[in-house]
Amino acid sequence: MKSNNILQLKIALVGSKPPIWRRILIPMNSTFFTLHVTIQDAMGWEDSHLHQFHTTEPYKRSSTYRNVIGFPMPEMEDMLDERKVKLSEWLKAPKSKVWYEYDFGDTWMHEVKVEKIIPLDSKIKYPHLIDGEMPCPPEDCGGLGGYYELLEILKNPKAKEHKDMLEWLRIESAADFDPTFFDAKDIKFRDFQKVLKQYEKGFGGM
Repeated sequence: MKSNNILQLKIALVGSKPPIWRRILIPMNSTFFTLHVTIQDAMGWEDSHLHQFHTTEPYKRSSTYRNVIGFPMPEMEDMLDERKVKLSEWLKAPKSKVWYEYDFGDTWMHEVKVEKIIPLDSKIKYPHLIDGEMPCPPEDCGGLGGYYELLEILKNPKAKEHKDMLEWLRIESAADFDPTFFDAKDIKFRDFQKVLKQYEKGFGGM
């Protein structure tokens, strides 16, 4: 298989209903750090918390955390360095999967699945967002449970926390928050090398 092939990946926020997902194209020889930055930008996260990739499904009892890929930390001696591990090592064929976990408190878990592998197209700038649906939840809202509770509070002007949630979201009314609107044209991908330098200086959620 050519090293310059392109992965078409579907990234879905596990447990979201209706599904919150993105479909992207990314070179197969990219590192997992590049994929991390790509997921952050494609989903709309702020890259302000810790993250890691799991090579086995984290919610299954039979799964182990032996193969965890992330930005190296002293307390995670067995973690594989995402700056060095290539996507081609784990995402080798259609239906291959890894799981991306963001924010160990809220635990936003994403399933990353290979839909197909295609030749590189010199006319496309990678990574490339093909499409997606639904915006990602606000940061620090308490995981999916907290997010759906937030949506219910916004629907009910008489709810005790309604005003507090408007202030927290920095909006004047619930109509200003649309949990269904997503426009792929709004997505911009950052320069991976610049982000990496920030991480190595101790920024980017470290």
